[in-house]
Amino acid sequence: MPDSCVLFARRQRIRALWRPLLLLALMLALVWWFVDTASEQYRWQWYRVWRYVGTWDEEGFHSGVLLEALGVTFRLTVVSLAFSLAWGALLAAMRLASSPVARLLSSLMLGLLRNTPLLMQLFMVYFVAAPVLGVGPFTAAVLSLGLFEGAYIAEIFRAGVMGVPRGQWEAALSLGMPVGMAARLVVVPQALRQSLPALAGQMVSLIKDTSLVSAIAVADLTMRTRVVITDTFLSFELWLLAAAVYLVLTSLVSVPARLLERKEHS
Repeated sequence: MPDSCVLFARRQRIRALWRPLLLLALMLALVWWFVDTASEQYRWQWYRVWRYVGTWDEEGFHSGVLLEALGVTFRLTVVSLAFSLAWGALLAAMRLASSPVARLLSSLMLGLLRNTPLLMQLFMVYFVAAPVLGVGPFTAAVLSLGLFEGAYIAEIFRAGVMGVPRGQWEAALSLGMPVGMAARLVVVPQALRQSLPALAGQMVSLIKDTSLVSAIAVADLTMRTRVVITDTFLSFELWLLAAAVYLVLTSLVSVPARLLERKEHS
């Protein structure tokens, strides 16, 4: 029986790994079919694209504007994710607090952030708050993305905490743990495991939402792609390349999260 359980868990992990890889292969095959079909009416010029990614010479590799823009997108994603997790945890704690004032303030903040478009929030932060705070476009983008995504993460955290059985609280308190220690050592780890799938989905949403920051002059991948298209008129090649980069970035989040989720349930 133990050997069969180990074999079943191994098969589940392999299946969890191969499903997203198979989906990625099918998507690449579809893109290849589209490119091959469209080549009858459109002359692809990929050779003109790669110099905007990077070039090699006698001194070594030199990154192009698109690779530099990818670095901006990556930094923007990491910093915004850290801020959104902290902001979401704070809002979730306020929602679960015993103080009616804290619950009211968090409810108003969640309603404001979740019921207005992200693009509008970007404009408000960049044109109204940023001049007062004395910050640039990158910081304004981080604030907007962190506040917006953190509002959704707060509800994910709150649902995860409420999903932990009340008996876990009672067992921890009966052992003499203070409330803070019981929450940190017993409740929060269980809540995070339950919230993992939703958190992974929200992280993927954050990566895709970074494309909107080009509206406030942040030189991310989307903005640089549009500039290069304006100079070269290579719309199909550059947008396909940008879409492939975003697909890889989101896969770096969703695939490990799915594997970890399967490991927790195995």
